[in-house]
Amino acid sequence: MKGNVIPVAQIASLGAACHSPHPVNGVEELPIDLTGQHRAARYLRRVQMGKNTMRDFHTPGRSEVLSTEGMCATSHPLAAKVAMDILAQGGNAMDAAIAGAVLLGICEPQMTGLGGDCFVLFNRAGEDDIRALNGSGRAPAAADAETMRAQGLTSVPLNTADAVTIPGAVDAFCHLAEAEGKLGLDTILKPAIHYAEAGVPVAPRVAFDWETGASTLQGAARSHYLINDKAPEVGQVFRCPGQAEVLRQVARYGRDAFYSGDIAEDMISALSQMGGAHTAEDFLATRCTETLPISGEYNGLELVEHPPNGQGATAILLLNILKNFDLAKMDPFGVERLHIEAEASKLAYDARNRFIADPDHTTHADRFLDQDVADKLAALIDPNRAMPAAAPLTEAVHKDTVYITVVDRDRMAVSLIYSIFHSFGSGIASEKYGILLQNRGAGFTLQAGHPNELGGGKRPMHTIIPGVLKQNGRVLMPFGVMGGAYQPTGHARFVSNQVDHGLGLQANIDAPRAFADKGVLKLERGFSPTTMQQLKELGHNVEVPETPLGGAQAIRISDGGVLIGASDPRKDGCALGY
Repeated sequence: MKGNVIPVAQIASLGAACHSPHPVNGVEELPIDLTGQHRAARYLRRVQMGKNTMRDFHTPGRSEVLSTEGMCATSHPLAAKVAMDILAQGGNAMDAAIAGAVLLGICEPQMTGLGGDCFVLFNRAGEDDIRALNGSGRAPAAADAETMRAQGLTSVPLNTADAVTIPGAVDAFCHLAEAEGKLGLDTILKPAIHYAEAGVPVAPRVAFDWETGASTLQGAARSHYLINDKAPEVGQVFRCPGQAEVLRQVARYGRDAFYSGDIAEDMISALSQMGGAHTAEDFLATRCTETLPISGEYNGLELVEHPPNGQGATAILLLNILKNFDLAKMDPFGVERLHIEAEASKLAYDARNRFIADPDHTTHADRFLDQDVADKLAALIDPNRAMPAAAPLTEAVHKDTVYITVVDRDRMAVSLIYSIFHSFGSGIASEKYGILLQNRGAGFTLQAGHPNELGGGKRPMHTIIPGVLKQNGRVLMPFGVMGGAYQPTGHARFVSNQVDHGLGLQANIDAPRAFADKGVLKLERGFSPTTMQQLKELGHNVEVPETPLGGAQAIRISDGGVLIGASDPRKDGCALGY
């Protein structure tokens, strides 16, 4: 839709796309395709008139949120409200983001918590330079891939102590609160302490995920995260008084309260009982790392990502591959675009799997930013046939999930992602305080000599990636797309939807998603049966996933100073501003 023009031939396929649970501009499914075609025609007229951000108010959907003084967009409304309260108390965007993020671990414990990791991108007030903080933890010093290979293992088992890396988020939050915040930990953590004790009513999407992931919970985790041995239902109140005490101690004594003494001993004891090699020294040694972001250009926008061990470089490589194709001339929800994007994702993810690892061990990181490499990979794409596997084709070239964003009145922008990896992480929780421990160690490989091979003190390849868009050197938009491995594809699709197809912010987030993952092309139900069949005929193994593909939030900083926020209806959250 470059130049606000869409070919008339695309109207019918847009109609099919609009006949869906997640169509353009958030319009819900209607009974017949003809209605969808009429809606597509209305959408076309809006695009041609330069009004493509206006949704159809006759049908369900949500408007973008506009404000001037501050805004938060995240996956749970209580966290968004707490972030706004912190801004109103005189805190800045970092204070608000940390307060909201910690609360998300109580509102959505299947997604994140104190036993997890975080990555953060942010700018300081009055600056457009983006800073990066790596809050991911490391494997215990005694971790050894050879020992696991000797046991006949080919990968790190998900729900074992071997998969647990030392939690890094708490150290990162404490560092950021001191270095970048205004209010101090006592004020920042007070809302989460309150809700941990008083409880949070379980929201609909959280209840759905809770029931799906409850089987992961083991030992003490079952008593802390189940109610009468069952996943809580919508509206039941979940309380975690043990975590309230942990947060009180962190507020009073800082990061050392978490990484030493009674709290650390509680986590170590739980891991030791499961055969873990984690020690007090491993916890004491945990430190976040300030680093430099990486970036790539796509049709006038600069995409800023966190460097390895996060997978953000994959999104930059993916967009560099997609530059070889005129996506703007393709139906945004049609077979041609979906096929090209799927094939490009296979190639980009193959590079990720080969090279991304702990920053001290990552090899060929420059390849992800090299347009010449991307062009060679793009040449491997057959527009008429799906590749069965990327790795054999790329040998000649290579030769070898919660999110919160806050913007304050001074235009400090924070893009923060915080996770325990799989649903409920490892399923292991400390007995006294109920701290769920992540299974990020499953992100390591056991392949001997691989840069991401499990090893003592190493950080694994991470799936969580915050994003920031810049334009003409100015911070334009902090954004994030949740969904594990989907995130680089989600970042690329988010950027392309905006640049190539002119979708408004909420429409961009609402739009149906596709993801080529481990030999399967996952399509949300927002795509028509005809589209799915045509993709099968191209050789794709098409499946509709049980759950939708991730979630997303974004805040755009307009030239006029207005903040424009959007949040994903796939989650329970919202954007709030004042």
